Amino acid sequence: MAENNNGQPLPQSPHPALRQLEPLVGTWQISGPEVSGTVTYAWMEGGFFLIQTFDLHQGGGHQKGVEYTGFDPDTQTLRSRLMGTDGSNYTYTYQVDEGGFWYWYGEKGSEDFSYSTFNVDRTAYEGRWHFRQPGGTPGGYTYRATRLPDFLPEET
Repeated sequence: MAENNNGQPLPQSPHPALRQLEPLVGTWQISGPEVSGTVTYAWMEGGFFLIQTFDLHQGGGHQKGVEYTGFDPDTQTLRSRLMGTDGSNYTYTYQVDEGGFWYWYGEKGSEDFSYSTFNVDRTAYEGRWHFRQPGGTPGGYTYRATRLPDFLPEET
């Protein structure tokens, strides 16, 4: 995400690319051999940012925090800032396609990424994180996310 928009005119409306993130809205139960917990995605009032809160147990640790995702006009991507209760402050890039979504650590195309595939009704997704371990050896883990029933989209 652009570092800031100080001195720039504010956007009049949310960028249309943000609607790609709509399938993520809700609370998800995360599970896998090396990860468990919940993540919740919700739109900030106004619709300019998607907010993710997370509470995960992973690799023997406990990660909690918040992520704000918006449209970055400099890179023309959906960029986020993730801040953890451990002091972490990371940038990620999202891209949603017909079958799932990419989540890159840092820039789009990074070697550290996950790709998740949605089920047909988008009430679950599964994927794998790919990342480099210290020393450059490949690492990663698999996960599954299931949307909690209280957050199923209402039928119209």
